[in-house]
Amino acid sequence: MRPLEIGDKVYNVTQDGFDDFKRYTFSVVVELTKTLAILKNGTRLVNYPKPSYIMEDIGYSVYRQRGVHWHLVSINAIREAQIENKKIEVHDWFKDKKFTLEEKQAIYELFTK
Repeated sequence: MRPLEIGDKVYNVTQDGFDDFKRYTFSVVVELTKTLAILKNGTRLVNYPKPSYIMEDIGYSVYRQRGVHWHLVSINAIREAQIENKKIEVHDWFKDKKFTLEEKQAIYELFTK
């Protein structure tokens, strides 16, 4: 457990209810004060690592929002973000797509074989 340093890459995950997708946000530490780490996106983190258990074992809470944690980026986090982003892309494509009758019939045939 170490404090954040300039250049550290961190991420946060938000989700609006259990039915929503996990939405990953990535950023980089660009400035340090005595007690805070400021991210490129403007978020201020308390630069004191503490047990989190939300996504990773260690987290850094957002200043004045102790329940919101950011975590150091890992390969696993990047892979999970890619998987979730693909799910969101597919969901949005189906939501925005207007199918013709022929397309609906083709999809029906594929799923009923």
